[in-house]
Amino acid sequence: MKLSIVTHRICPFPNPQSFFLKPSKFPFQTPKFPSSPPTINVHQISKRRLNFYYYYNCNYSFARSSSVTATMCTSPVCITVKDQIDLTAKEKQIFDRLLAVLRHFNLQTQLRVAGGWVRDKLLGRECYDIDIALDNMLGKEFCEKVNEYSLSAGEETHGIGVIQCNPDQSKHLETARMRLFDVWIDFVNLRSEDYSENSRIPTMKFGTAEEDAYRRDLTINSLFYNINTSSVEDFTGRGIMDLKSGKIVTPLPPKQTFLDDPLRVLRAIRFGARFGFMLDEELKIAAADDDVKAAIADKISRERIGHEIDLMISGNHPVKAMTYISDLQLFWAVFSLPSGPEPSTSEGCERLCVACMDSTSRLLQLIELSSLTDDHRRLCMYAALFLPFRKTIYRDNKGKKIPVVSYIFRNSLKLKASDAETVLSLHLAAEKFVSLIPLILSNEDIQILEVEWKREIIAVSVASKLRILAGLLLREIKEFWRAALVLSMLLRAAIIVCSTNSSNNEYELDKKVELFNRIEKAILELGLERVWEMKPLVNGKDIMNVLQIKSGGPVVKEWQQKLLEWQLAHPSGSADECIDWMRQTHSKRARTE
Repeated sequence: MKLSIVTHRICPFPNPQSFFLKPSKFPFQTPKFPSSPPTINVHQISKRRLNFYYYYNCNYSFARSSSVTATMCTSPVCITVKDQIDLTAKEKQIFDRLLAVLRHFNLQTQLRVAGGWVRDKLLGRECYDIDIALDNMLGKEFCEKVNEYSLSAGEETHGIGVIQCNPDQSKHLETARMRLFDVWIDFVNLRSEDYSENSRIPTMKFGTAEEDAYRRDLTINSLFYNINTSSVEDFTGRGIMDLKSGKIVTPLPPKQTFLDDPLRVLRAIRFGARFGFMLDEELKIAAADDDVKAAIADKISRERIGHEIDLMISGNHPVKAMTYISDLQLFWAVFSLPSGPEPSTSEGCERLCVACMDSTSRLLQLIELSSLTDDHRRLCMYAALFLPFRKTIYRDNKGKKIPVVSYIFRNSLKLKASDAETVLSLHLAAEKFVSLIPLILSNEDIQILEVEWKREIIAVSVASKLRILAGLLLREIKEFWRAALVLSMLLRAAIIVCSTNSSNNEYELDKKVELFNRIEKAILELGLERVWEMKPLVNGKDIMNVLQIKSGGPVVKEWQQKLLEWQLAHPSGSADECIDWMRQTHSKRARTE
């Protein structure tokens, strides 16, 4: 795959639009990703280039307009689907107990496992999320029968939890939950539903298994496993077929399905990315429809949008999911911006966001950072996606400047405030790494860097200053420093483009990986791994004793910073040596003043 970004601050052509590649009739038709990540031979990385062509302005912010094209493998997907479901010993134990309850009370209830469990078992994947659909009784009623049976058998009963109907959480019917043989099981009745025009809250009633199957979001999620007959049921007639062909299709016409519940658009994208399945063409047309985009904004809570996006970013193919969102022209419906962003966004900005994420994802695959936890990787992906917005702000009601990235997290996605703070810290640390990298590579004079970072450090050798600045940066970003270093590879490439004034420079992934490894090695050789855990040699009380003052304040805080810098410059220094340096420095300052 070759992905190119074309951006210009000043277009040299009479018609700026003629500079960009013309979109197809439906812009979401490209790019199309292969069903699985490409296999990359690290010895042949130079053959797989990610080419950036853009003008990078003087404050190092990405150009505002862009066009992205990609050529992907579009061959049909062939998925191995099992002919029958093989139960684990635990699943057989659970189902046997449920059937025993039916026989004991002479119930005519049909017990069906619904949705994702059936899909995953047919794909040969383990699934521990068991949802039981009942055709003639409520979930709570059946759970009570299970407990009555347990009592009759001389066994302990189990607590029953009831999850009330909550449409904003995609819970349209009351669900009962209980623990059987150390596994949580959900019980809910089969249902049919009717939607009002301006609400995603349906009118619910008992339904048949077929009605329940057709009201589900996708055909691959509409399958049932009938516990009574030990058989898979495909009431839409398409579930198995679409699973085998790797297609994401809605049981009913897609536009009406999405207008009934616009959250299904995001679920279709998430499952398409997760399994590497292709989105049905009619589904894509419906998803990009203006009415559907308006319904996403009007009928879905931001919490639900944020939850779906978070599942995509945390999933195995976040780039593919974001590409679908961009190509379906849903990017701004999902990642809504405040009014009056500064600078304003331009057409194509969303494609640049996805391209940044794609490049970062590829770097992470090649570097293979074992130290990155799943949550660190998730936040790194968010930071890459929003990298073009790292210097974009808006003004609140009081005229205060607020980062747009913070607005997206807090308002558009309703995610944790700490996630927004981490992503903003990653952006800041990445920019600091960009200015630090040349010094690590060449040991040049650090005075210019001190001006850029708006701080003046203590008078020590150049090598010691480098350790101080690198150490301070790692103490700011802590465990995320490698993620910030990865992001800096993208920003550094942009600066080189600007300095050479060439629009045809190719920055190969292997060069970025090589540079990352060099900088990481240099930082480790400086002994800075986990430097954020370093305890100060001198405390505030000692500082006040040297200064002969009785209370703390800005002066003590200033000396704490200076002593931290001294400690970074002298990793083998003792507390006594640190205090002696402080006394000498304080004495010199007193004489000069």
